[in-house]
Amino acid sequence: MAQIMLFIVLGLGSGALIAAIALSLVLTYRGSGTINISAGAIAMLGAYVFYGLRTGGYLLFPALPVAGGPGQVVPVATAVLYTLVVCALFGALFHVCVLRPIRTQSALAKLVATVGVFLVVQAYVVLVFGTQGKAAPSAIPSVAISMFGGVVPSNRLVLLGLVVLLTAGLAALYRYSRFGLATRAAQENEAEAALSGLAANRIALLNTVLASVVAGGLGIFVAPLTQLDPSTIAMAVVPALGAALLARFTSFIVAGAAGIGMGVISSLVTAAQSQPWFPTANGLPAPGIVELIYFLVIAAALLLRGQSLPDRGTFVEPRLPAAPAPKRVLRPALLGSVIITIALFVLPYDFRQALILTLIGAVACLSMVLLTGLVGQASLFQYGLAGVCGLVLSKLASQAGIGWPWSPLVGIACATVVGLVVALPALRVRGVQLAILTLAAANALITFGFQNPVWGAPGSGSPVPEPTLFGFDIGARSPVAGIDGALPSPLFGVCCLLVLVAVAVLVAAVRRTSLGKQMLAVRSNERAAAAAGISPRRTKLIAFALSSVVIALAGVLYSYNFNAVDSTRFSVANTLTLVAFAYLGGITTIRGALIGGMLITQGLASYSLNHFLGISTTVQTAIAGLMLVLTVVMNPDGIALAGKPKWPGKLRRALRGSSDVSADGLTERPMVQGGAR
Repeated sequence: MAQIMLFIVLGLGSGALIAAIALSLVLTYRGSGTINISAGAIAMLGAYVFYGLRTGGYLLFPALPVAGGPGQVVPVATAVLYTLVVCALFGALFHVCVLRPIRTQSALAKLVATVGVFLVVQAYVVLVFGTQGKAAPSAIPSVAISMFGGVVPSNRLVLLGLVVLLTAGLAALYRYSRFGLATRAAQENEAEAALSGLAANRIALLNTVLASVVAGGLGIFVAPLTQLDPSTIAMAVVPALGAALLARFTSFIVAGAAGIGMGVISSLVTAAQSQPWFPTANGLPAPGIVELIYFLVIAAALLLRGQSLPDRGTFVEPRLPAAPAPKRVLRPALLGSVIITIALFVLPYDFRQALILTLIGAVACLSMVLLTGLVGQASLFQYGLAGVCGLVLSKLASQAGIGWPWSPLVGIACATVVGLVVALPALRVRGVQLAILTLAAANALITFGFQNPVWGAPGSGSPVPEPTLFGFDIGARSPVAGIDGALPSPLFGVCCLLVLVAVAVLVAAVRRTSLGKQMLAVRSNERAAAAAGISPRRTKLIAFALSSVVIALAGVLYSYNFNAVDSTRFSVANTLTLVAFAYLGGITTIRGALIGGMLITQGLASYSLNHFLGISTTVQTAIAGLMLVLTVVMNPDGIALAGKPKWPGKLRRALRGSSDVSADGLTERPMVQGGAR
């Protein structure tokens, strides 16, 4: 019992981080109705700003020294103050440039915008501080305290007290103060609150600034207790989303308590690893148990409370991205196929590899078109399904001796089954709630699935033999006479092209048929679709199945292209990047998917920028994040459906908050429901 109590106390540090991000999520949702995926990245930003001040005497960049110049260590109190100011300014910028212009847009647009902010912050950290973990400086003096038969650092107890005080203070502020009552009024019905004279924009601004200060400020104190790197603190948003869900994005007390509880669960799992009953993998404790528990908590919260999750009052139904039916498909497909085929045999090997990755990336983007663009289901699990397919293919081919085409077919079938299992909660919840669930599922799959040495692909990955057809090699290493002999083979590129054309034809056919119209009806309004005789459940399941097959095909091509299944290629960060590029290109059209494939990391556009201009992939990620935010604000339909550029005028109106809602939130121009134009 004493050992259990000891590990409960030791888990308070990670629990404090999760609780801080959960409180930030509640604050942002109360202020603007946005579920902020970048909340963990903001906590990471605060931790890194404090690190720069305490170790190098600089603010944000080494070129911005403070306190006497570079190398001059800033005192703790001053560094904390500087960091809080930076977080507050970031929150204000986040609201003015992102949240306010999109406040009347769809939940999908808001989610994608926060993904763009996540990418920008993470790219900034990598550019300035690198990818290696840092030893975070402590802001709280710590001494060893003996309790429960062990030693506990005092800073964990201080953090617990800080989180408890912050939670109680926020709960009291929002329950009894005029500002809190105004925020609650705006959250329950923004239209009526605006008509009552409340300045909705000002309320949202203050809430967003406070949310950034809470996340970034507690990130300072928690960083020494965890690893300071570009992903650990940022991905703490996954369990924090679970805590916020349990709190229905409204209760600070429940969010804080649930966040601390999740940290305690993580610590207890660590304690249980020494027990003989704990599952093992090759003699070591099985990885990913904590992430699996977090996923189960989020799934339970959604299934039990999905229908009662809060929804802010809006003036009108948000406009969704237009999804026009494709026209004149055959001629562009034939012409494009001829040009790409010639390019595969003419381009040098490095550009040929980039072109093949573009083709595969376009296939992956088409899976987003089917699921998110046509049905409105925001899934962050797509690359996870590609990894499942690739992993099954690898195990069957390399260990069971089952080659092409049976191993890819079994892999596609397994990925489709997993996709349908993940889709089951979508029958009860939708929109960003489903995105939260799939984000947790992807995080659990990476750790519990891919990193497990028994059935996963840890380390250097799992090998994938070359595919053969009637004894001829058709993989990435297949030789072609007269070609430079470098990888990948042009023949494999032609195979990728054939898959892309087939998938594009499938998507075009779906959009043109009655099934496509049913998908758009479900996307627009599930209740209205059901009243018209359309089954939302059946439509969703079909969309998930088709999307799973398409992303599994991308997984097959990725596996054969690299001759291995590497778990890092199917990470949560890569899925977020896929969503970003798919939305940037145009998430509702085939042309948008092709543009997304061009923009995808190491694709043709990405490689060209790096090769000719020396722009690294990290800088490209930051640019992509900024472009994504601008696209959501200025042109939610994406690049593929962009008409005559009207960005300057739209940008001015958006920054004034008058693109859809006036500055005081009282008036709004009519908006057209999304669908085919």
